[in-house]
Amino acid sequence: MVIGNCGMTFAPVRDGEAPFLAQAMEAVEDIPADSILAGLPWNWNTHGEYLQWLASQPKGLNFAGFVGHGAVRYYAMGDRSLDVDAEPTDDELAVMVDLVDEAMRAGAVGFSTSRTGRHVTFDGRNVPGTWATERELVALASVLGRHGRGVLGCAPRFDGEGLGLERARSEVGIMAAMSRASGRPFTFNLTSVFSDPQQWRQVLDFVAEANATGANLRPQTTSRSIGVIFSLAHKTPFDNRTGWDVIAGHTLAERVAILRDPTVRADLIARGDGRRGLEATREYFVLTPERGARYDSRPEDSLAAYAERAGTTAVEAYLDLVDATDGRVILNWPILNQDFTVIDQMLTDPRMMLGLADSGAHVGQILDASQPTFFLSYWIRERGLMSIGEGVHQLTGRPAELFGFTDRGRIAVGAKADVNVFSLEDLYLPLPTFQRDFPAGAGRFVQRSQGYDATIVNGSVFMEQGEHTGALTGRPLLAS
Repeated sequence: MVIGNCGMTFAPVRDGEAPFLAQAMEAVEDIPADSILAGLPWNWNTHGEYLQWLASQPKGLNFAGFVGHGAVRYYAMGDRSLDVDAEPTDDELAVMVDLVDEAMRAGAVGFSTSRTGRHVTFDGRNVPGTWATERELVALASVLGRHGRGVLGCAPRFDGEGLGLERARSEVGIMAAMSRASGRPFTFNLTSVFSDPQQWRQVLDFVAEANATGANLRPQTTSRSIGVIFSLAHKTPFDNRTGWDVIAGHTLAERVAILRDPTVRADLIARGDGRRGLEATREYFVLTPERGARYDSRPEDSLAAYAERAGTTAVEAYLDLVDATDGRVILNWPILNQDFTVIDQMLTDPRMMLGLADSGAHVGQILDASQPTFFLSYWIRERGLMSIGEGVHQLTGRPAELFGFTDRGRIAVGAKADVNVFSLEDLYLPLPTFQRDFPAGAGRFVQRSQGYDATIVNGSVFMEQGEHTGALTGRPLLAS
């Protein structure tokens, strides 16, 4: 488990400035600030002190952490760090370099930043670091070079204004400059998008060119689409429509009962868009308890298709599904990597890494914790994309090699005993559920998996037949 991606970390932090980092995390990653502020002691300033606190907490899994550009830049530059044209002074840049150096000495696995236009704080400005110049980025990346270890990571600006060939070429050029200056590998997210279906191929061509000049760029992608999920227990795609506030503030069971009321049902259907609203729901894919969490997004599984088969509207079809599943139905709205033929090509391209799973972020929108199980059950078992040995290596050995964990990711004499014992034929994903177990009563999506006999962490059985054994032997990992 690698934390601190996209430049978002809770350290370094000055006294009194924790609310900004918490609010930025909520704005970008959908983790409520109140929950963050209530759940963490904030008894640190440096990244090293933060890592020490994390190391002292009981954990089931091993973890490694990036130091994030956002926290580093805000510490050095304050509010000005968010401004588009703000460049650090020489003194401010020296402070940032020292902060990254301290983090690396304390055990950070590397340095991450965000350049995407999608990461916006509550006041509309992008997170600190989004508009950093190559001078600043290379100076911070070079710290890793002096340590001779660590990985660089980025959410690149392939989106927004300038989308296309030149934007992609420029982004790859900046990442390549950071990799060459530091001599360290650089990983970043790469997915396909319907708005620019050839972009991912162009980026891989630019990666090949950059790596031929001494860079070490390692893009990573997902085994399925990335998308927003809707659950009656949290949010539905119709919440912004008149009348749907009737379920606000109620439990799942209460919401189901309300929507089964004939008067409420008739009112919501009447307020809908009728048959004209079908096209708007053609990209919402229905996941039911009977079929489990299938993410292959077949046209016949869309909410619009359900409505067409029943001769109803999208709203009525959704209400029928709520009734039939006691409110457990999930709607999946893919927004990235929607085309599975492209995912097939990405997963078999030797330049690509498998990863990019938001398991602890976007907790009320996205749930990627099931990516490994989906990869094994769909791409290995159903599609036969590669052998089970190669598939497991994609999930274990290759990421371990990237991050420099030389004693992890393989079964060998002297290596650490981190092992999943599973039956490929029995792997299964039930539907995500929404539960409120975060500090301050905040909620999140969770998803279990089936088919795993045991998960062994550092030689101790952590999970057995899907249940926690009580073992908490996870520890921080240091890259070599």
